[in-house]
Amino acid sequence: MRALLIANANDADAGFVGERFRSHGYAFDECHREHPGDWPSLDGHELVVMLGSEWSVYWPEVAHNVSAEVAVVHEAARRGVPVFGICFGNQVLAHALGGTVEKAREPEIGWMNIVSDLPLVIAEGPWMQWHYDVVTVPGHAVELARSAVGPQAWRLGRMFSTQFHPEANEAVLRRWATGFGAEELVRIGSSAEQLLATTHASVGESRENADRLVDWFCEAIVPSEFHDVLDNR
Repeated sequence: MRALLIANANDADAGFVGERFRSHGYAFDECHREHPGDWPSLDGHELVVMLGSEWSVYWPEVAHNVSAEVAVVHEAARRGVPVFGICFGNQVLAHALGGTVEKAREPEIGWMNIVSDLPLVIAEGPWMQWHYDVVTVPGHAVELARSAVGPQAWRLGRMFSTQFHPEANEAVLRRWATGFGAEELVRIGSSAEQLLATTHASVGESRENADRLVDWFCEAIVPSEFHDVLDNR
């Protein structure tokens, strides 16, 4: 089974989530956000996974790129293709389907717990958070988890997304913490060394939680009856 993986070119590692989808039989075609003109069509693809990004959907300089991703969401909704969005992917889904995205009153960076309505499916933590924005979920969506900052997971038909990072493994966090995120960690009073130590202690549990989440998505959302979410915006 073919799937589209939408990500920035320098951060296209789907980590634990990618591994678990591959165990369910999916193979990914990478779509780099910087070059939407190079993306294949949805023809022959049975899943879309949208990863996080350093971008925010309301930045004017990436409006064209965000519009391209929104078009994929609309086409996936029209065809009934399941979509799994993470962090920036969550924000694109909210933006595309009638919700809102704005700067959060405070960032969430680090391993944190959440409040879940389905704790046996969406565990309450630990989950990796690294974001400065917050969504309001689309009007017909079902919010499934939250933190003090805002929604952390929601579903609308065959669209599902998380604000936290279930894909985050040690390789992913090492790249973030020693790359674009090094200065951000210093600004919040942390460091790459501290984050990686916490990551080493957390990923065993978070991997199991990510596996459970992807398994639920494949069992409960992928085979579900088609829902035309665009009519419910």
